[in-house]
Amino acid sequence: MKNENSIELLNKAVAGELAAVHQYMYFHFHCDDQGYDLLANLFKRTAIDEMVHIEKLSERILFLKGDVEMIPSGGVKKVNSVKAMLETAAKMEKETVGDYNRWANECSKNEDSVSKKLFEGLVAEEEVHFDRFDMEMDNLAKFGDNYLALQSIERSKSAYNTPAGGAPAT
Repeated sequence: MKNENSIELLNKAVAGELAAVHQYMYFHFHCDDQGYDLLANLFKRTAIDEMVHIEKLSERILFLKGDVEMIPSGGVKKVNSVKAMLETAAKMEKETVGDYNRWANECSKNEDSVSKKLFEGLVAEEEVHFDRFDMEMDNLAKFGDNYLALQSIERSKSAYNTPAGGAPAT
């Protein structure tokens, strides 16, 4: 088994996942600030999923006697338009799926079936993320700004139905 190659690929994945966490939390903060609770929660939940991926990848690296490099690849893109956020997120997920498929094949060539299976499992999870972002892009295309307005209205309704003490009105 050629651990060095697998460790390098796993660390590339850690770097990409760290970058995704940062990007999705940036999107979460901006959507939350604009009152788009559904999208804010989608980005936050996806960031948490990516943190779980980092943990799985790191555990594998350590098992292979490597060191986990906790350096995100690239910086956070300053994107404030919801449409651009969703497009950016979908593109990131699609690229990750391609990388992980290639890296699974490389691990197989290096006789590391466990890392191969890890990448294959992550592909399935990243495809779910892509599908969610793609669905939200479809909703935005179908319903336009009304889709976003409805999310803001729901937040406003719940804010006015909550007394000063914080418990919902009955």
